[in-house]
Amino acid sequence: MTPPLHLTPERERLLQTDGHLLVLGGPGSGKTTIALLKAGHEIRAGNLHTGQKVLFLSFARATVARVAEHARILVSKHEMGMLEINTYHGFAWNLLQSHGYLLHPHRKIRLLPPPEAAARLAHVASEERSHACRELFEQEGLLGFDIFASVAENLLSRSKSLTSVIADAYPILIVDEFQDTNADEWAMIQCLGEACRILALADADQRIYEFRGADPARIGEFITAYSPTQFDFGNENNRSDGTDITVYGNDLLTGANKGKTYHDVALSKYGFYKDKFFVFPLKTKLLEGIRRLHAGGNAKWSIAILVPSKRLMLSVSDYLSREVDGLPKISHEVAIDYEGIALSAVTIAGLLGLGGTQEDNTRRFLSNLIAHIRGRKGNTQPSKADIELAKALDGYLNTGNIRGSKRIEIINEASRLVSELLAAPQTGDPGHDWLHILNQLKGSSAPVIARIAEDAMFFRLLKKGAILRERLNEIWKESHTYQGAQAAVSDALLQEHFSASTRDWSGINVMTIHKSKGKEFDEVFIFEGYRFGKIVREGATPNEVAQARLALRVAVTRARKRATILSPKGDYCILL
Repeated sequence: MTPPLHLTPERERLLQTDGHLLVLGGPGSGKTTIALLKAGHEIRAGNLHTGQKVLFLSFARATVARVAEHARILVSKHEMGMLEINTYHGFAWNLLQSHGYLLHPHRKIRLLPPPEAAARLAHVASEERSHACRELFEQEGLLGFDIFASVAENLLSRSKSLTSVIADAYPILIVDEFQDTNADEWAMIQCLGEACRILALADADQRIYEFRGADPARIGEFITAYSPTQFDFGNENNRSDGTDITVYGNDLLTGANKGKTYHDVALSKYGFYKDKFFVFPLKTKLLEGIRRLHAGGNAKWSIAILVPSKRLMLSVSDYLSREVDGLPKISHEVAIDYEGIALSAVTIAGLLGLGGTQEDNTRRFLSNLIAHIRGRKGNTQPSKADIELAKALDGYLNTGNIRGSKRIEIINEASRLVSELLAAPQTGDPGHDWLHILNQLKGSSAPVIARIAEDAMFFRLLKKGAILRERLNEIWKESHTYQGAQAAVSDALLQEHFSASTRDWSGINVMTIHKSKGKEFDEVFIFEGYRFGKIVREGATPNEVAQARLALRVAVTRARKRATILSPKGDYCILL
């Protein structure tokens, strides 16, 4: 936990200042803490009427959960009742659930969860995705996460009376990580800013989301629009005070880190060992870090292993999970994207809830298989071969015709699998019955079907097993079947997507660098691969190099006590 914030005269002045505010500061400078203290001050001063709340918006559910946990320490129970902490998605969805009928008076707005969106939009290039999402909304009332803020802004801009009602409910708006807002989120904030006070928290050097629309000009646009009172806490360091971690992070931005040595940031040029996996050096360094933290006497310590890519993340996780190369298994958590895993879970749930004719069940399974093929990579487009396969299978469902021996084998294999599952008795134990289906999929002669099982094996990493087991138990008790399991699993995963329940980040956590934003750990190990999983890819543009600097700074400054960066000796990172 970050130590308590010392209230300097400048911070005291911030608490007493009215109007729009802009709070600038580097990692660990206390921006979030002073914002929560400001919220408490406004509530205690009687500046909110009955029913009004301070609204705190951030991006990630993990960040929101951490902020909520921190708020419970800083403000009283009464004040917590007048403070709403939410994600942009959560706030926009609540708004559209209540008032979306104003945009679609004759059609109910339905949520398009990310796994389903990935499947529906698999053929769409990334630059066209937002437009395609809007078409789905206009034509079918399906609302994808990509356009939440855009649709919410449209609603607010078209209904000034609604904007007035929302701004009256939330007279003070705190916007976390303001530098990362895209154009739609910024437009939504401006709608509310016409009638409420905005406190923006920002650090231009933590802007690592340009790929989703973050703009270097955003902070300047806020200043132009609202002429806020500005507070700049610069490189004040409340998170890793007494270390040179923030110094190193700032030096990274200018290249001043090269040739210098630091006490709390270690660089390691790792080599390759005969007959050992390339992650071996990371695991040895990790074991040293665990011993260090144990020696420090802290019973509840935390470590993050941060990597540049999902592929490298899974390689690292797999290696840590095995007793190999003379090193022990190391228990850890993985912050993994869930589209492919969720689609595989929904497919298995559909096979649990078989009912009706063999033909109908096979068609439903093939439909789920198509969604898995198209959407398992999330926002990354599937291969041309996968797109063509999904199209051919979809054509089969519509016409009953399909060409190609391998594609015919998939149809036959799907029919065989459904037939065997229909004939097999179910025990009523969701874990046992789920595992039986998983093994059937795993043993399929069709690779595309076996791939469902491969993705489902990562389901444990989402830590959702207990939730789904409870849902499936309830279904079984009602009818001694799993009828409705697919809908129940889809709903459970969707509800979890909006959940901001506090996650305990103690122990060892593996994630991508971008996933680490907003989190903090005792020690951080940043690991890049050889040829793949690089911090800066070969042939990177100047802008990509600049973005890599910002990302690496974010990664390093997640550490409270020590950061270690490992880069291969034969392909050493150019930023180091």
